[in-house]
Amino acid sequence: MPLTMPDTLFLLAAVGYGLATLAYLGLSGLIVASWRQRPQGRLLVLATGLSAAWGAVSFLSAWGALPSRLELAAEVARNGAWLALLLYILHLRLPSGAVLPTPLRFIRVLCIVLIGGLLLSRAMPFIAPTQPILTQWAGNLGLVLLTVIGLVLVEQVYRSTRPEDRWAIKFLCLGLGGLFVYDIYLYANAALFNSVDAQVWAARGYVAALVTPLIAVSAARNPEWAAPVGLSRSMAFHTASLLGAGIYLLLMAGAGYYLRLFGGEWGDVVQTVFVFAAAMVLVLLLFSGTLRARLRVFLSKHFFSYRYDYREEWLNFTRTLTEGRPGEQLCERAVEALARLVESPGGALWMREGDTGYPRASHWNWADLNGTESADSPFIQWLAGKQWVVDLDEMKTRSDLYGDLDMPAWIKQADEAWLVVPLLLHKELLGFVVLKHSLGNVSFNWEVSDLLKVAARQAAAHLAQMRASNQLIVARQFESFNRTTTFIIHDLKNLVAQLSLLLSNAEKHKHNPEFQADMLGTVESAVARMNKVLAQLRRGSDAAQAKSVALADILADAAASKQAFKLRPAVDLPPVSLRVRAERERLTRAIGHLLQNALEATPPSGQVTLRGFEESAQAIVEITDTGSGMDEDFIRTRLFQPFDSTKGAGMGIGAYECRETIRTLGGQLDVNSTPGRGTRFRISLPLDNDLVAGGDAA
Repeated sequence: MPLTMPDTLFLLAAVGYGLATLAYLGLSGLIVASWRQRPQGRLLVLATGLSAAWGAVSFLSAWGALPSRLELAAEVARNGAWLALLLYILHLRLPSGAVLPTPLRFIRVLCIVLIGGLLLSRAMPFIAPTQPILTQWAGNLGLVLLTVIGLVLVEQVYRSTRPEDRWAIKFLCLGLGGLFVYDIYLYANAALFNSVDAQVWAARGYVAALVTPLIAVSAARNPEWAAPVGLSRSMAFHTASLLGAGIYLLLMAGAGYYLRLFGGEWGDVVQTVFVFAAAMVLVLLLFSGTLRARLRVFLSKHFFSYRYDYREEWLNFTRTLTEGRPGEQLCERAVEALARLVESPGGALWMREGDTGYPRASHWNWADLNGTESADSPFIQWLAGKQWVVDLDEMKTRSDLYGDLDMPAWIKQADEAWLVVPLLLHKELLGFVVLKHSLGNVSFNWEVSDLLKVAARQAAAHLAQMRASNQLIVARQFESFNRTTTFIIHDLKNLVAQLSLLLSNAEKHKHNPEFQADMLGTVESAVARMNKVLAQLRRGSDAAQAKSVALADILADAAASKQAFKLRPAVDLPPVSLRVRAERERLTRAIGHLLQNALEATPPSGQVTLRGFEESAQAIVEITDTGSGMDEDFIRTRLFQPFDSTKGAGMGIGAYECRETIRTLGGQLDVNSTPGRGTRFRISLPLDNDLVAGGDAA
């Protein structure tokens, strides 16, 4: 088929056929990547593969690297593959076991004859050097007839498909129909004038490339052909945005060129202002939330079997819900995460607060919506029982769908209110979210409802965890307060015990000067300790009072506080240079408690020793007695257990307080005891050799 055209037209044709080759190669790769072993899938791959081969041969033919007869042979093979696919689709429309009707069987035979004859005619020049003009005319007429048969089959495929299923096949019919119509015009013109229109032939590659996306959409919508192509919604959205922006810029550039060409002396100025204004309009459109939302909805409706890319939506939802520091603004982020699922610009959250009902807890871009619902209101009871997402627009037109539901007045008066989403945790209504109307005009259906229900349960779990964490913090604060109170009561109990011992011996020894001196010293010590307890309550923290103190002074004070006992401990003080960093009164109280336990557990004939020394770069305090001792099981399970005491009037908090005090200072408390032979408490504390002013050695 002779072609005569300028070099620029050949270049343009080569680019078009090259694009067609790449498009069909890409489509073939996608289909093979999601392959299913079915006949129609094989036919589709064959058709797209032969279309890619036809595009490559036409590309080389445009450059003169191959004769045009090879291009026509590739085209006949391509058309034959598409016709075979259409015939097989028609066969699938028939009832099981039925055969093709007589007209279709005739068309099938005619296709085989035409394809065989056309391929043979293209091979004739290799067999006989001369090609009669009649053979060329007959070949063009045969190609026209072949494309007409293609149009007939396309129409039959569309008509034989049920109306509800045509959405899956219409893009294939539109693409192949357009391709066949273009070929009819090309070959009818060639049959009439015995030559191909160069410009029509040059544009043919672009036409073939343009119908490729239509075939891809039908392939994705028909699982019988291949598995759905894994096209990312994000990529589709950005590709459509960039394509639209590119077309817009091309149009604006053309308009600018027209203004410059016909604008006279003002042409350059007008063109500059126009291009700048067009660019600004494009930027505004790209940053428009409404436009972006509507584009997403349009792509989801027309190019995907499901509206949402659930993987991407769930990742974005979880990211929005969990971003930022834990617990901070979680209520607001929960509203935002739910709103973004339906392109809503704002919403508000109501959460249950004990028996007071459901006050507003937070909002996102909706500060003026306020209201409170009681826990036993009909609206709350309906949400908890039905667990439905309420479409307020639908409720206005189809109130019968929602039965006896009566919306609160403050929601009815909010014109922007669209959806009410319940937040359910198991079967408990934790709260609910009211969302504004969607920017993208998202239509509420079962898919939106299911997505919001699942997302709302996830948000409810996070909100419940936040509430539990807050309650735990409050409980810990009360626990800390109660523990401090318990320690103080324990100290007061010890002081009362000492004073009670003095009173019990006062009647007998009140005339003894030594007893009087000991009594005055004990009372003075008790008053000093009570004043320190009061000071501790006022300042609220011991950690800030830690100083460098001499261990000898701590041990001396602890021994002096136990003067009321008949049994006096033997004290072996360490050097004054042995220092530790601690709050003096608290450490004295801890050692004094262990010393008191040793004195109480040891009979008057026994011995209690208190000594301090340095060992392995640590300050060591040992309290040894020859009392009743403890077994290993008692030490492990009961000695340091709070509120567990073997004393009738004891609180069981002293040993626990001692251990916690020593651990707070970075030390360790070890116990060795044998029943009937005595006990040894060993305290290890880190040294503090800093003698800078501020250390308390007094």
